[in-house]
Amino acid sequence: MNPLYRNDRRGTYPPSYYAATTNIPAERPALDGSIRADVAIVGAGYTGLSTALHAAEKGLDVVVIDAHRAGFGASGRNGGQAGTGWNKDQIWLEKRLGRDDARKLWDLTVEAKALTRSLVARHAPDADYKPGIFHGAYDKSGIEEWRTLSEHLAKHYDYPSEMVEGREAVSRIVKTAFYKGGVMDWDAGHLHPLRYCLGLARAAEAAGVRIFERTEATRIGKGGIRTPSGTIHADHVVLAGNGYFPDLQDKVSSRVMPINSFIAATEPLGDLADEVLPMDVAVADDKFVVNYFRLSEDKRLLFGGRENYGLGFPTDILTALRARMEKLFPQIAGIGIDYHWGGTLGITIPRLPYIRRIDDQTLVAAGFSGHGVAMTGLAGKILAEAIAGDEARLGLVSKLPVAPFPGGKHSRAPLLTLAMTWFSLRDRLGI
Repeated sequence: MNPLYRNDRRGTYPPSYYAATTNIPAERPALDGSIRADVAIVGAGYTGLSTALHAAEKGLDVVVIDAHRAGFGASGRNGGQAGTGWNKDQIWLEKRLGRDDARKLWDLTVEAKALTRSLVARHAPDADYKPGIFHGAYDKSGIEEWRTLSEHLAKHYDYPSEMVEGREAVSRIVKTAFYKGGVMDWDAGHLHPLRYCLGLARAAEAAGVRIFERTEATRIGKGGIRTPSGTIHADHVVLAGNGYFPDLQDKVSSRVMPINSFIAATEPLGDLADEVLPMDVAVADDKFVVNYFRLSEDKRLLFGGRENYGLGFPTDILTALRARMEKLFPQIAGIGIDYHWGGTLGITIPRLPYIRRIDDQTLVAAGFSGHGVAMTGLAGKILAEAIAGDEARLGLVSKLPVAPFPGGKHSRAPLLTLAMTWFSLRDRLGI
């Protein structure tokens, strides 16, 4: 079934804490008829809207379509963590791409965070960007891995990070008995993802971008995009649907697979919040099936920490999610959960994004693999640069090695499910 409609009502934001705490604008009209544009973009999330905004600022005529609403997909549902680096560390990238390209790619990730802060400040101050992500390690080997990486970044990239070791030091940041240490990254941060996305939409429209909602791309070909009720004729087409992109382009479908992730928002914790997160930072740990969490502006714990690899959401989202949360934080066992929701993201085999020019007309940025809050904004800027004639940085990010799934799009799900089941078992066994 089409991932656009498997788990959601058409055009209806999920029942998330984010949707409940955002002023949702009136629905934009669907495309009806034939129109012309320089650039046509599929997907009104961070990537598509950033591409649109930066292309419009270069004087291009831009149209964005979304099968649902702006910010409807992962851009409006995620954990809100704007992290540092890629999903593969710099040592891994250096071995495969050489230190020069690895350094250039690192610099892009630092720029991506700065761009995110700038976009929030200019277009979405209500997204309430705050600094700080702590990466928690469960054991000594995890601490040593972080130490090796931290020292490498300090020596070769002039990037400061703060090693945290011992239960007492950890408890000043997050009060769980499970983390033995970790690293604090103050140049990373966290934000309200839906408010940020809708701020990008407003900025794009103010720059002249036309956004059509409830407008699904049904065919992509030379000359533009077809929809159920119209056609967009365009010189450039950008595919920015990530995990919500249906099987319309084989090079994308064979490399990017949709999976689901889930988040719960507790009732406001009040003073109890300090017994969970004394610092107002975001946290992610070193489990393969990662736990990620932070406090909301009204002191709820926003906790994500389970995945599934079929298209459909499980019948019961909350039980397993609560179990993971209460294992880390038994001090809030039985706390009320006011919201819980799921969303679909796109992942690749190496968990690196697939950012490419596919042909003379078509570009894609997808497969951010849960690491896209910051990088998607810069990806959009890079795509806009390429459309305007400067492909230098697109050529750089195209070097990220993203091979197709063995057997292509038809074999990706069973193979990935088998692999993820193994890693999930390792997490549970602690091996």
